[in-house]
Amino acid sequence: MTADHLRVALGGVPDPDWLDEALRQVATDPATITRFFPAVGRRCGRDALPDAPGWTADEAARALLLTALPSDHAGYADALYRRGDAAEKRAVLKALPLLPIGAAGAPLLHDAIRTNDTRLVAAALGPYARHLDAAAWRQAVLKCVFTGVPLAVVADLDSRADGELAVMLGGLADERHAAGRDMPADATDLLDRLTAGSGRPTAREA
Repeated sequence: MTADHLRVALGGVPDPDWLDEALRQVATDPATITRFFPAVGRRCGRDALPDAPGWTADEAARALLLTALPSDHAGYADALYRRGDAAEKRAVLKALPLLPIGAAGAPLLHDAIRTNDTRLVAAALGPYARHLDAAAWRQAVLKCVFTGVPLAVVADLDSRADGELAVMLGGLADERHAAGRDMPADATDLLDRLTAGSGRPTAREA
C-alpha cells in the first residue's frame, strides 16, 4: 500500500475539501497535525475502503496526514500514538511503513503488542513489523494465537517463521491438547508446515 493508493481510495470521503486543506496545512505548518488528526473520523468517516482492503477511511486519512509532514515523522508519529485513542493508535501503526523513519517506530510496535487490544496487535504486525527482532516477532505471533488474532494479518509470516517458532507453537499445542482445547486452525496449519519432514507428529496427528 502506498500513500498515492490511499489518496485515490479516499476519493469518496464525505468531506474531501476538508482533507485536502488539512493535508496542505500540515505540509506547511506541521504542528497543525495535532488538531487535524483527532477530527479525521468525524470529517472523513470510518467506513472500510473497498479500494484499500484492510483500511478504513479514518485510518487512511490519518496515514496521509503523517506522510504530508515535511519532517520529524517519527516524533509526530510517537506523540500522536501516545496521546491518541485506539483508532488513532491503529492509524499510526498502519502508517509506519509509509514514513521515512527507518526503525524509529519500533517502540510503538512493542507497546501495541503488550496491550490486550487485538486490533492494535493486528495493526502492529503489518509490514513495519520487519523492524521487530526475531525473538520479539515470535512472541508477537504467539500472542496472536493466544488472543485469536488471525495469522493472516501477520506480514511475512511464511518467510520469517522458523524452527524456534515451531517449538513455541508445538509447546502451546501440547498444553492445549492436555487441557482438552484445540489450537486455532491457522496456527495448526502453520505448525504443520513448519514441522513437515521433521519427524515430529503434526499438530493434527497429535
